[in-house]
Amino acid sequence: MTLRLDHIAVSAETLEEGAAWVEMALGVPLAGGGKHPHMGTHNRLLSLGDLYLEVIAIDPQAAKPAHPRWFDLDQFRGAPRLTHWICRTDDLDAALAAAPPGTGTATDLARGDYRWRFAVPATGRLPFDDAFPALIQWQGDLHPARTLRDHGLRLTGLEITLPQAAQLGAALQSQLADPRVSVRLGPYRGFRASFDTPHGPRVLT
Repeated sequence: MTLRLDHIAVSAETLEEGAAWVEMALGVPLAGGGKHPHMGTHNRLLSLGDLYLEVIAIDPQAAKPAHPRWFDLDQFRGAPRLTHWICRTDDLDAALAAAPPGTGTATDLARGDYRWRFAVPATGRLPFDDAFPALIQWQGDLHPARTLRDHGLRLTGLEITLPQAAQLGAALQSQLADPRVSVRLGPYRGFRASFDTPHGPRVLT
């Protein structure tokens, strides 16, 4: 079983606020994303070369779904911040069978021409205090990282800190091999992403 880092997510109370925060921090504009009717959310995107960054927020024009939104957005409050990481797999069913309980149920989703299957947790929160990666399986060859304008940004490191670092590391050990990702012991769950940008090194937390 192999998991590959697919994208990272910045949550925000509004999409405009989240996009402005990322653009100020990294010094490049985001591209238009789209809407997710099944989840009542919308997003904007930024190329990181082999992966991408997503800013996501509740869509105020969408109907509230009967189920919790992904990325625990129903409970999100405060300033925009990096909250989740997403890994792709070629076999979502097998990845879920190997994942900790609560990782989610495989759900078919679409946005425009994009088609994918996503492990949606029943509570909106992932295992290990929402620090376990969300799991995605893309359908077909279309992927945002291949269609977004490349501004030259590259993710150089993604550090995840949490009290259950040893348990999270063990859950990922046989599945994820990416030197950019590190799991460290910390007093609370947190994310720190480091980037090379046209303006020099930058960080998002």
